[in-house]
Amino acid sequence: MPVTLVLHRSRLPLLLLAVACNHEGARALRLGTTTTVRQSGMLAVAESLWRDPPLAAVIAPSGQILRSAAQGDLDVVLTHAPALEAKILVPENTVERCPFVTSGFVVVGPAADPAGVRAAGDAAEAFRRIAARGAAFVSRGDSSGTHERELAVWRRAELAPWRPGHAWYLESGTDQTTTLRLADERGAYALADLPTLAALHDLALQPLFGSDTMLVNRYSISLMRVAAPHPAARRFLAWALDTWRRRLLTIRLGDGTPAFAVAPGDCTTW
Repeated sequence: MPVTLVLHRSRLPLLLLAVACNHEGARALRLGTTTTVRQSGMLAVAESLWRDPPLAAVIAPSGQILRSAAQGDLDVVLTHAPALEAKILVPENTVERCPFVTSGFVVVGPAADPAGVRAAGDAAEAFRRIAARGAAFVSRGDSSGTHERELAVWRRAELAPWRPGHAWYLESGTDQTTTLRLADERGAYALADLPTLAALHDLALQPLFGSDTMLVNRYSISLMRVAAPHPAARRFLAWALDTWRRRLLTIRLGDGTPAFAVAPGDCTTW
C-alpha cells in the first residue's frame, strides 16, 4: 500500500518521488537525493536493484536535501555539493560520509559558440569569455550541486553576474533538464552534468568545454544520525558502495567513455 512522507511545515519543502511500503507494512528507507541523480539515471539503477525494505526517494536540490537531512528527516543522502556537505554534514547529525562516484560537468552552448568557449584554457576563462561577449547564460539558480559548482567557477573568474545589471544572465530556478531545455531554446550557454546531458537526445546544445579539474562532479553518500535509526540504513550504505556503484561504473556516454568513475578517498566516520 503506497504511503506518503509529509515533512513538517517549518522545514523546507521536498518533492517526493516515490514512497511505498510492502504488504507487511515495512518502514520505507528514506533516501534523500538530487534531481541530477534522478535525471542522469543513477536513481533508476538503484531502484531496479535494491529489494528490501522499500526505498522512499525524496528529490530536491542538494541544499534542500542536506538541510532536511541535518534536521533528521532522512536516513541516507546522496548529494554532489562538496562545500555544502562540509558545512552541513557534521558529527551532530551524520554517522558516516563516503565518497561515492564522480562524473563530469561541461559547459554547453550553441554549436556556433559565439563566445569562443571551445578555445578557453580553463573553466574560469570559459565563463569570462561568455561574460565578455554578453552571451546568454542560463543558471539553475536553485542551490543545487550544479548551481554550487557554477557559482564557484564564476568566483574563480572574479565575476558575479547574478548581481543586477547583467541581463544576459538568467536563472531558471529549476532542475537540470528544464534548465538545459531553456538554454537550448534561447541559444544560450549553461553548465551541465554529462550523464544528464547524454540522456537528452533532442537538444541542439553542444558540449564545448570540460577540461578542468574544477568541473569534476563529486558525489558522496552519507548515513544520517536520526532519532529512530532505520535498521537497514547501514546495510543500504554498504550495498550502495558495492553493488550500486559497480553498476554505475558500467554506464557509458554516447562516445563510449565511462559516465562515472569511483570517487577517491576514504569514508569519514564520527
